[in-house]
Amino acid sequence: MKHWHIDQVAWDKFDPSRVDPAIVPLVKAAAMVERNGDDYATYLCNVFHDDPDFQQAARNWAVEEVQHGEALGRWAMLADPGWDYRAAFDRFRAGYRIPLEAKESVRGSRTGELIARCMVETGTSSYYTSLKEGSEEPVLREICALIAADEYRHFKLFYDHMRRYLAREQITLFERLRIAAGRIGESEDDELAYAYYCANMPQDAPYDRKIAIAAYMAKAMTYYRFHTIERGMGMIMKAVGLPPRGTLSDLAARAAYRFIQYKRRRNVMILERTTCGRVSLPNVQAA
Repeated sequence: MKHWHIDQVAWDKFDPSRVDPAIVPLVKAAAMVERNGDDYATYLCNVFHDDPDFQQAARNWAVEEVQHGEALGRWAMLADPGWDYRAAFDRFRAGYRIPLEAKESVRGSRTGELIARCMVETGTSSYYTSLKEGSEEPVLREICALIAADEYRHFKLFYDHMRRYLAREQITLFERLRIAAGRIGESEDDELAYAYYCANMPQDAPYDRKIAIAAYMAKAMTYYRFHTIERGMGMIMKAVGLPPRGTLSDLAARAAYRFIQYKRRRNVMILERTTCGRVSLPNVQAA
């Protein structure tokens, strides 16, 4: 069941004068990934084929994810009236599909699959909170706040099911940490890179994963603040079975924040060495 409806957003309050041009490409790319939630629900239902309660939860989750994509796409078309959300998404779906035929989790266990989902929801909750805090446009702020709240609830959903499966499968703390770290590392995989490419680059432009993900990350990482990373790290610690608050979590949050700053500078340098980067990132500077 949805906690809000797209028509309840105050679309009439959209203020083009308060749109940050650097945020628009990020919203376009996010719309692609979020709208793809129905494919992920199919995959999850395959993996949890004998768990009807979780299957229903996954289908409900997908309905909300698709709405996220629709809301972000609608906002992006207001911010850039020349952009076609539907055409961009069709282009994305034509070139990127997850393995829908899979019958078992690519993480090696159902607990691992749910830990990976917790990592995704942690990242998205933190990301949309960061976009909201970094934007002055009132409609985008409203949308991001609504999505961030959904993503936090999704984290709790997957966490509760993860605890249920952990009691059966008893995978080790080391294995949980490995899965979590691996899924975080996949934030630079083809899905996000290709989403950015399809949403922002011309049809005849060649797809270069390294350039596309650098363009995305160099923009996105400017919006993160330490308190958001700190909250997200607490969620990660909880998901893998470590204390969400305390010295270890604090040290990890500080290390993660420094790493994000480093990655941003590195991605800016990658783009500065390419014509594509100089054209698409006029407002991003190394810091």
